[in-house]
Amino acid sequence: MAESQHIKELSLEDVMGERFGRYSKYIIQERALPDIRDGLKPVQRRILYAMNEDHNTFDKPFRKAAKSVGNVMGNFHPHGDSSIYEAMVRMSQDWKLRLPLIQMHGNNGSMDGDPPAAMRYTEARLSKASGELLADIDKETVPMVLNFDDTEEEPTVLPARFPNLLVNGATGISAGYATEIPPHNLGEVIDATVYLLAHPQATLDELMQFVKGPDFPTGGIVQGLSGIKEAYTKGRGRIVVRAKTKIEDLRGGRQQIVVTEIPYEVNKAMMVKRIDEMRVLKKVDGIYEVRDESDRFGLSVVIELKKDADAQGILNYLFKNTDLQISYNFNMVAIRDARPEQLGLGPILTAYLDFRKDVVTKRTQYDLKKAQDRQHIVEGLIHALSILDKVIKTIRASKDKGDAKNNLVQSYQFTPVQAEAIVSLQLYRLTNTDVTELQAEHAELSEKIAGYEKILGDPKELAKVIKSELLAVKKEYATPRLTQIEKHVETLDIDTSVLVTDEEVMMGVSRDGYLKRASLRSFNASDEGDNGLKENDQFVFQGSVHTLDHVYMFTSAGNMIYRQVFEIQDGKWKDTGEHVSQTTGLASDEKIIYVRVMTALDGPGRFVLGTASGQLKQLALADFQPSRTYKSRAQVAMKLKGPDDRVTDVFFVTSDADWQVVSFSRHGYATRYPLNEVSTMGGRASGVRSQNLKKDDVVVDFLLTKPADSLQVGVITSRGAFKRMAADQIPDAHRGGVGVLVLRVLKTQPHQIVLVAPVTAKTDWDVLTNAGKHIVVAPMDHPLADRYSNGSFILDVDTDGLPVSFQGIDRTPAAPKDSSTD
Repeated sequence: MAESQHIKELSLEDVMGERFGRYSKYIIQERALPDIRDGLKPVQRRILYAMNEDHNTFDKPFRKAAKSVGNVMGNFHPHGDSSIYEAMVRMSQDWKLRLPLIQMHGNNGSMDGDPPAAMRYTEARLSKASGELLADIDKETVPMVLNFDDTEEEPTVLPARFPNLLVNGATGISAGYATEIPPHNLGEVIDATVYLLAHPQATLDELMQFVKGPDFPTGGIVQGLSGIKEAYTKGRGRIVVRAKTKIEDLRGGRQQIVVTEIPYEVNKAMMVKRIDEMRVLKKVDGIYEVRDESDRFGLSVVIELKKDADAQGILNYLFKNTDLQISYNFNMVAIRDARPEQLGLGPILTAYLDFRKDVVTKRTQYDLKKAQDRQHIVEGLIHALSILDKVIKTIRASKDKGDAKNNLVQSYQFTPVQAEAIVSLQLYRLTNTDVTELQAEHAELSEKIAGYEKILGDPKELAKVIKSELLAVKKEYATPRLTQIEKHVETLDIDTSVLVTDEEVMMGVSRDGYLKRASLRSFNASDEGDNGLKENDQFVFQGSVHTLDHVYMFTSAGNMIYRQVFEIQDGKWKDTGEHVSQTTGLASDEKIIYVRVMTALDGPGRFVLGTASGQLKQLALADFQPSRTYKSRAQVAMKLKGPDDRVTDVFFVTSDADWQVVSFSRHGYATRYPLNEVSTMGGRASGVRSQNLKKDDVVVDFLLTKPADSLQVGVITSRGAFKRMAADQIPDAHRGGVGVLVLRVLKTQPHQIVLVAPVTAKTDWDVLTNAGKHIVVAPMDHPLADRYSNGSFILDVDTDGLPVSFQGIDRTPAAPKDSSTD
């Protein structure tokens, strides 16, 4: 009956829930997640502590790993030896940890996923850096608890002289929680910690001046600054990590891709196997052979290509389809105050500093007590030596050691501690020399005690100590950053282009929106005038390009149409070609005014766009990449002011040289000012005021020039006159001014500017009028006129029509080229 009173009836759900809850709490707190203070999981902490207690440190010989594993398992960690050994091996792998905590002799695994040798074969010891985590552990700096069988004490956390959680990162999975913290650069983390120590309210942007992002031990390239910032804010974020590669030329026109660094925790052997499978299955054409040439001097994976293969296209394909590029997801979860929390950069460093202040305070209290106790004994010895004869006489008259101590306390007011030190004193110490030594020691102890009390009494002094120790660790262990940080994630749109043969072709883009490409053979076989253009159309661009080149086409309505050359319909040069409106909408009065052909989209440079309403802006190529819907929809390059507004000109500059803008209005006003007064902004912005226009006036054209270029421009007026003038006749000014007149004012039928363009000795103009007539002008046959001249007549507006556009005609037999600004 008595036994039945102790039996409880519980549902299986309650029992399972309660037991699993206790188990979950255990594995969250005591197994899978690191502590925010020292960045270690319990098994890692126990390994380091046990090896330290066994004096298995960096300055001692290596010992069998099995001995250390046995010590850890027998004294602190009652789990399988394999899990302890795996944790020990991981702490020794310099491709997993940024600052390894264990040194090993023997096979400790590899980047190819090879397992380490058995623990009976390998040897291990603590690294020098581990000493910084364990420093001062014997000075009552951290809480100690009994081990699993109550026979020894172990620390709940290590003193940690550097923020190990960020430096070496962490990965782990528990019940309901997981953590993924990447390694960071020690020097950067310590600099941020020191800054936070001096500026407790520091913002994330201020901290990120020091901590640029993860610094993986395997190097590589990290893309996505926004993902890094999000992770440092919320504890979660996504970045792209890609291999570091280079393309090398071989003999016979062949190339090879050499991989020198791979993304963090990627299995190199599996990655090489995957690339070789793509070669065998011909998923990507152009790969001849894949070789792993890595050795003790460094990593090297060589992807040798076939002749004339597109190296960059194949590389992009491999980035997209293999582990040469991976996504890395931050999940910065750590144990803080016995609870798992997801934390950003600031809270992690703050928690570490709070802990470090506590450690240094406890260490200083310990050192202070030791110094005070020793000083107390030294004072007793000094006093005893001053009355040495009496002390000796008292001791000789005593019955035993205990009686001697009591007599000294009663006769000379020594404390029991001082009396113990006196009766234990060896006879050879009773010399004058030792008195001076004791006095020097007393003075030294007084100085130390004052220093300790100052640290304990002044938070600024405490901060100085923490800072000096952090900087000492940085000086000893900091290394240059291995991982390169890039702001943006590169778009990889390569599935089709990688299969395209790179060949030279002839391409033409007309003002009315016709695009065409043809082989050089077809172009050379065509008659000079047989270009397929309609009667009232002209080429904006005509030249030889490559099928993998990129084409930016800007329209008068402020839109940009993008194509790769191989996407333009192939045909005969004498054909008209395809109209852009077949795939992308184009208004009836919208004209293509500028074409830029580029071999790559990742280079430097800015587009400069201006409108008739007098707005101007710069648009960085890096911020104006083709959208995913580029084949069916034009991108906005510049927002117009109204339905009558239009883009007049577009230029492309690749450098920050001393460019100047020269702007001409219809009423004959021109202004010149530095391009750096024009802001760089996004595609949907309308720009800044370029020229202050009078009523009913508009900008006709603007040009870019450099003072050293001695630019000459040709001006065509509404009355059919042409004038050649030097741009430096227009005085330097600032953006937004009215400008000066460059035409002579007439009371009746005044001239107005309708067309402005640079002139050169090598190019004539084919001027097209609104009546569909072509007028050929040789600009250099006209004299260089002054600013107040209206030029000389070249056509009759009443019969020939008003000029609307022109096409340059090269005086040499070669085909005209793109006239963009570089």
